[in-house]
Amino acid sequence: MSTPATARPSTDARDAEHEALRVWLRLLTCTNLVEAQLRTRLRTNFDSTLPRFDLMAQLDRHPEGLKMSELSRLLMVTGGNVTGLTDKLAEEGLVERHDDPRDRRSFTVMLTPEGQRQFDRMAREHEQWVVGLLAGLDHAEKRQMLKLLDRLKAHLSTMSD
Repeated sequence: MSTPATARPSTDARDAEHEALRVWLRLLTCTNLVEAQLRTRLRTNFDSTLPRFDLMAQLDRHPEGLKMSELSRLLMVTGGNVTGLTDKLAEEGLVERHDDPRDRRSFTVMLTPEGQRQFDRMAREHEQWVVGLLAGLDHAEKRQMLKLLDRLKAHLSTMSD
C-alpha cells in the first residue's frame, strides 16, 4: 500500500501563482516609474509636489468645495496630511476655507481664482506628460490594457477586506 504524497501545488498552479506575482510587480514598477517622472516634472516646472497637485485636482473636480474629511478620504491620506497641505495652499492664496452653515465645527475648502488658474496650467502639462509617458503603447494596446484593468478592478472590488 502506498502512502499519499505531500499535498503540493502542481507545477501549473505554481506557475500561475508566480505569474500573478510577476503581474503585480510589473504593475507596481510601471506605476512607480510614471509617478517618479510626474513628481520630477511637477517639481521642476511648477515648484510643486504630487500631493499638492492631487489635492488641487480634487478641488477642481468639486468646485462647490470639499470638507477636510472628504479630501482625506478621496486622497487616501490622514487628516493631518490634508491639514498641512491645505494650510500651505491657503497661505499661498491658492485655496480658501469657508464656514459650513450646516455644521459650525467644519468648513469647506475651495480653489481660489488664482488656485484655479495655477491648477489649470499644471493639469494641461500633466496630461501631456502622461500622454508622452504612455506613447510606447498604440491606441489598441491602451484600449486593451484599460479593458483588462477594468476587469481586474471589478474583481478586486468584489473582495472583502
